[in-house]
This record gives sequence, structure tokens and C-alpha cells, in this order.
Amino acid sequence: MIETAYKHVVPNENNVAMIDGTRTKVIELVLDTQAYGWSPEELQFQHPTFTMGQIHSALAYYWDHQNELDAEIERRWQEVKQLQQSQELSPLEKRLKARKTR
Repeated sequence: MIETAYKHVVPNENNVAMIDGTRTKVIELVLDTQAYGWSPEELQFQHPTFTMGQIHSALAYYWDHQNELDAEIERRWQEVKQLQQSQELSPLEKRLKARKTR
């Protein structure tokens, strides 16, 4: 396993940065800050099992690897959009759409 300079961040078997002692990816914590504008204190309130050290270490890791992680966030977003576009409408969605056009 690769050592990191971040006490509470460790790579998993796929070399994805994880918060040590959890199954949470650093990128997931970052997405919480981006989506909701949460401060480190609010992150801890929302994720009470994380220590402030874990949170700050994860955020420091993000800022030091921002380009890489932002590219991964964008890749995920594009993948979701692609999946949404390729999905067929559910029967309910079809009925609702048909009602709209009447």
C-alpha cells in the first residue's frame, strides 16, 4: 500500500483516496462541500463518526490534488448524464408525458 502525507487519508486497492478507518472516499466528502456548501464543522455534524482531523486531512488532500479530483467529479457527472439519456422512460413517465402533450 502507498503511504500518503495525510494522516487520515489512505489509498484503497484501486488507489482511490479513502478516509482512514472508514469506507468513505475523500471525493464523497468533497462533493458534500460542493453540493451543500458545508464547512468542516457542518461536515462533522452531518457525519458524526468523522473526527475533525479526518475531515481536515481529507480536505487538505483535495486541495493538494484538486485538478485530479475535479476531473474525476466531472467524469462521474458525464457518466450520470449519459446513463440518464440512455434510460428508457418508465411507464409512469410515459403516461405523465402523454398527459402533458394533450
